[in-house]
Amino acid sequence: MSVPAIREVRRLFPRAHITLLIRPWVRDVYSAAEFIDELLIYEKDGRHDGIAGRHRLVLTLRSKGFDLAILLQNAFDAAALAWWARIPFRVGYRRDARGFLLTHPVTIDPEVKRVHQAYYYLGILSGMQWIGAHLWTDPDYRLRADLAVHHSDRAKARALLAEHGIEEDEPLIGLNAGASYGGAKRWLPDRFAQVAEHLARSCRARVLLVGSKMEEPIARAVAARIAAPCLNLAGQTTLGLLMGLLKECSLLITNDSGPMHLAAALDVPQVAVFGSTSEIATGPLSAVAEVVKNPVECSPCFLRECPIDLRCMTGVSVAQVIEAAERALARGRRRPETHRGRNRND
Repeated sequence: MSVPAIREVRRLFPRAHITLLIRPWVRDVYSAAEFIDELLIYEKDGRHDGIAGRHRLVLTLRSKGFDLAILLQNAFDAAALAWWARIPFRVGYRRDARGFLLTHPVTIDPEVKRVHQAYYYLGILSGMQWIGAHLWTDPDYRLRADLAVHHSDRAKARALLAEHGIEEDEPLIGLNAGASYGGAKRWLPDRFAQVAEHLARSCRARVLLVGSKMEEPIARAVAARIAAPCLNLAGQTTLGLLMGLLKECSLLITNDSGPMHLAAALDVPQVAVFGSTSEIATGPLSAVAEVVKNPVECSPCFLRECPIDLRCMTGVSVAQVIEAAERALARGRRRPETHRGRNRND
């Protein structure tokens, strides 16, 4: 969601040294990002824990001599660290009673609720109007959320697939049947399996299941319903390896989830099934993505679990997703840069 804003920072400051302060688990997402110069890891549960740990981090920040801190986080902690580190310009949303810690506090535009959440992060840059940071309102501006896969993660992914007999030129259909937010965001496992069966036959493809450790039971339930050969790696990958595996896929069938956004950022064709959430606010930022949704009066409700009959999901048929998958595959074939083995970001 924040990648377009970070890319805009790079465009506004083409010669600047840009450092991203991140938690350890996010490292792999940005490990090959060409718009970042340096990653600084904030080990909140390790060496930066407690007052002494925070002070250690603050001393590191001070030593870097930063001129400007752009706070994509809404947390008070983020503003306090930037203030304590004596960074002269500090831009962020006026939230969590932290406005006094910011040199340029930004008020949230109420219209941001009507558009994609990527604009929420872009809105932070409006606090930098003294350098002309409103330029994304240009009608020719296009949200760019693309990322690259680190070459080592791409190589590991290819090697792992080869170990399981999946050739580089063999079509690979990815399935992500989980969604960490809750059951209201998950399409039915048996329908994921039916779509996978159809595509495995029609495309002579192999099936790959991915997901987090907590989503292993869901992935196993889907795999048990698929007669065609499939490889279940849910809960067995790092984030970097997951990105490498997604880049190897000809298509991903997914719920509204983290892997959905990663696939979009990696330019992988996909079908995203939406139920309780809004495709306008959190849909995949991709020209090779198809969104399937059953429009019902109670959606989007943004609830973790459905209190009634999950009609937003049960109303999405296998045939609808198959049709969308075929469109996404066709669109992907017309774009040679998305072909497995031809990663424009490698």
